[in-house]
Parts: sequence; structure tokens; C-alpha cells
Amino acid sequence: MAVLQRFPYADLVALIRATLEKEGVPTDIAAIEAELAVESDLLGVPSHGIGRLPNLLRGLREGRAKAAPDWRIVRDHAAICVLDGDRGPGRFICLKAMEQAIERARKFGIGACLATHTSHWGRAHAYAARAAQAGMIGICMTNAITSMAGWGAGKPVIGNNPLAIGLPGVKTNEPVVLDMAMSQAAVGKVATWLREGKAIPNNWGFDAEGKPSNDAAAILNGAVSPMGEHKGAGLSLMIQLMTAALAGGMLDHEMRERDATGLDSESSKLFVALDISAFIDPPVFKERVGTLLAWLSEHASSETEPFQWPGERGWREGAKNKEEGVPVHKDIVAMLKAAGVAIA
Repeated sequence: MAVLQRFPYADLVALIRATLEKEGVPTDIAAIEAELAVESDLLGVPSHGIGRLPNLLRGLREGRAKAAPDWRIVRDHAAICVLDGDRGPGRFICLKAMEQAIERARKFGIGACLATHTSHWGRAHAYAARAAQAGMIGICMTNAITSMAGWGAGKPVIGNNPLAIGLPGVKTNEPVVLDMAMSQAAVGKVATWLREGKAIPNNWGFDAEGKPSNDAAAILNGAVSPMGEHKGAGLSLMIQLMTAALAGGMLDHEMRERDATGLDSESSKLFVALDISAFIDPPVFKERVGTLLAWLSEHASSETEPFQWPGERGWREGAKNKEEGVPVHKDIVAMLKAAGVAIA
């Protein structure tokens, strides 16, 4: 059996949607959840794609997440709102939150939506990218269960609390998007490299005894390292305060104590949209972005490693995978089948 199997994009989206519908997820929610899940694999980031579906299915079946959430706006103050996600499927709730931020930015120039009682959002890239495709600068961040070491501790003391920033690029549908966890490598990336048999760099994490390790399995049982040491840990702390504390929600360690599966069903997320046209004529901004990216392409490239702006590789892989089929590792195929997903 080949290590990777390829599936037509539309077929994979339809399969994930149908699987969620069987669990009682309404069609509109299942459609968005499926689209964003498959999009991650399409763009070459399997760590945050359909491989996370089994955990969501378990959460729905065990009542840790809700198939048909009563999501609603619970605070509404001009450019700012708070959305209660009622522990619904995370991708759907988060897209609705970013849509709220975009809608308010069109009216006020800036919009912000704090989403509470959410579950795992998959990939932060999706929401920042959609804001950028709407002509905005999009910013989003979340807290997560403790998985990262910091401040001298070799054990998990804080989440790796991702941040994404997206803005329009030269091509309309290919925005510049920086999406990063505050760890040297995301937990999902460590798991992906373990699955693919890749060697782990020495600075990616610690084993269960708090010793530095380059063993992916040991790191998954221990803790990932913060990027830039105190800088990554400090940023993660601030993101936790700007999400969980601002929402009056569960902190990273409290979420882990409640549910260590990574479903993050009580996480809090902040979505911000800035309307570029409120600051400058969009064509002028686009020219400045294009000029900088072109200059970096010339001056920041080497013969072995050409400059790539954040998100560029993903858009390129997405175009290829749309034609050739979305690649799915055989282990993920097996996981999906074990969870009851009728994948071929």
C-alpha cells in the first residue's frame, strides 16, 4: 500500500460533510467544517486537517462537543462583539466569528469578535486568509491546552497558543498569511514528522522527564519547546490573557485538567479585522506589498533556498493537489476508518 493516497478534493469534502451529518451536525455547519478541514490537507498541512476528525467525532459522541450548538452573540458593542460558540464544531464557530469581525470592520474600519466556548479550530490560517480575501488585514489567536514548556520548566506549563496574520497579496486569492504556534514546532507537526519517519531537530522539545529530546514520540509524551525561548513563552502568555482571560474562560492548564484530548472545547479565540481602505487606497497598499515581496525574492534568496513569503508554499501545493488529488497518509486513512469514516 502506498504511503500516501490521493482523493479528489470535492469527494473528500463531501465525505467529511456526510460523516458529520450522520452525527447530527446540521448541513450548513457540516459543510463549513468539511471545507476547512480538507483545505488544510489540500494546502499541505495534514497536521491540522482531516486527521483531527476522529477526535471531533469522539467529542460529539461523548458530549464534550455539540453537534448543533446554540451559538449566539452575547455582547454587542459597535465594532466589538462576543460570540458564545456553545462548544460547537470549532471551524464553523470560528468562521462565523471572523465574519462578525469583517462585517464590523466594513462599518467602523476595525472589527473584533471574541469567541468563547469553542473547540479546536483546525488551522488558524483559514480565518486570517478569509479576512485577507475580503480586502482586510485579519488577525486571530487562541489559547489551548498546556503542551509547551517555558521559564525553565521542562514540562507542559502553557499552551502553544497559535497566532495568524493575513493580508492581501499580489494575487487576489493568494493572500500573505503567517500562521504559527508559539512553540518551535506545533504539536501536530511533531506528530506528522513521527508518522512520516522524519528526524526531529534537537530544539523541538522535552521528554516526560523534562530532558531535551529529538525523539518525536517522547516529545508528544512530554512538552514542545517555546520558539525563541522566553520570547515564545511570553507571547503565549499574552495570547492566553487576550483570549481566555478576556473571555473569563478556562485557562490553558484548566482546559487540560478538564479534557486532555486536544479538543479544546472550552478555548477562547480573538478575531480582528482591519479594513485597508480605511487607512489607504487598496491599490497603493497592494503595490507596496508587491514591491517588498519582489525585493525580498531578489535579495533574500540563495541558490538552494529561494525566498518564500508566508503562505506561498501552501497556495502552490493547493493548486497542484486540486489537480492530482488531496494527499492523505495511510495512517490517517486507517484512523478515519477506525472512527467509522467510509473512506476508500
